[in-house]
Amino acid sequence: MPSENTSKIRLAELFGALSHALDITEGQPRGHCVRCCWIGIHIGRQIGLPEAELSDLYYTLLLKDLGCSSNAARICELYLTDDLTFKHDFKTIGTSLPAALRFVLSHTGLKHGFAERVRAIVNILQNGGDIATEMIETRCQRGADIARQMHFSQPVVDAIYSLDEHWNGQGRPNGLKQADIPLFSQIALLAQVIDVFQINAGKDSALIEIRERSGSWFDPALVAAAETAASETGFWETLQSDDLETTVYGLEPAQNVRFTDDDQLDDIALGFAQVIDSKSPYTAGHSERVTLYSDMIAEELGYSARDRQLLRRAALLHDIGKLGVSNSILDKPGKLDDLEWQAIRLHPVFTDEILRRMDAFKDLAPIGRGHHEKLDGRGYPDGLTASRISMETRIVTMADIFDALTAERPYRAAMPLAKALGILESDVGSSLDATCFEALKRATQRMDGYKAA
Repeated sequence: MPSENTSKIRLAELFGALSHALDITEGQPRGHCVRCCWIGIHIGRQIGLPEAELSDLYYTLLLKDLGCSSNAARICELYLTDDLTFKHDFKTIGTSLPAALRFVLSHTGLKHGFAERVRAIVNILQNGGDIATEMIETRCQRGADIARQMHFSQPVVDAIYSLDEHWNGQGRPNGLKQADIPLFSQIALLAQVIDVFQINAGKDSALIEIRERSGSWFDPALVAAAETAASETGFWETLQSDDLETTVYGLEPAQNVRFTDDDQLDDIALGFAQVIDSKSPYTAGHSERVTLYSDMIAEELGYSARDRQLLRRAALLHDIGKLGVSNSILDKPGKLDDLEWQAIRLHPVFTDEILRRMDAFKDLAPIGRGHHEKLDGRGYPDGLTASRISMETRIVTMADIFDALTAERPYRAAMPLAKALGILESDVGSSLDATCFEALKRATQRMDGYKAA
């Protein structure tokens, strides 16, 4: 089992790294949430927020997009498009109706037939308000639920839920107005718009955009505070520097620096597993089931309680790289083409890159990277052979395939246990580990016996 890191783990560093997974899910350049944290904390200081409130604002900014994966499949279904590109471009459009119309026409069903594309566009134009409310409400509720499960305070939970409310009451999901909108939500949305536009069109464009939305999207006083903060020496240079992440970790109020314990770390891993599994209706609950099956195998193999805990975290996060793959590929009902298959093969690489950024999880990264490897070298992404595949990776691989076979999917019923075990047994020795298979077989037989009783 990978060695455990026993040093104290700062929440800021952990969530700063994990926020990169949220960035790629939103189609944003990596570091978006960290940049928003830099911007938003400066606005908070400018308006005189006390240190305790700055601490909650800090985590709101890093985690504002916790619910972002939950509407990806719906975007692909409604707009017949790539959700990652759609989300990226949607944030850059202006607030006028003609701009929204141009966006719909330029992003809907471009790879589909004319009739199908027209039907989709008409549906969006006729039902656009209801569609937007549905998707934003799903996103906001999911993000708030995950933040609560990760032990964050009610102000953070409320702020994530209300991220898309607007000062004039025309936002969503509840049409809150002015002071009824949580202050942290207002700052987070303002910081988001500043970052998106400064990345895509430069700092002057970002400032013009927030001025144009002053009084509609944003409190004019907050816009003024943002402009004052942006005029400070070094604000833009630091925002665009390679060392920003380290600088942002230093922004956390000193007397409110937070550390995580094992229980919270388990809940953080579970929370991000829920972000992963929310991305596709075909994989709902997948990470948690893979974790259960991995733990059952590890118990059969005599793993210690501590090693099982670490393995459960690896199993929960093994697919975090799928956040960087479009649902137009993940949910495609037919055969993938070469480019789509290439994108799928990259998700273990993304998992590895994300987990290696965190001291708490970096020792688990090889398990995530290797869970599609096969003992005979025919797996991906690295074509590893048996001597280079750890037992922990073999366990998660077995659990992952077992769940893929036995989970109920929208397009088919769950496969009977005996049939699934037969398929797995046929791959033992070439792809799958015999010891892991026997352990899974014993564990499932006991589980089946419990159900029969």
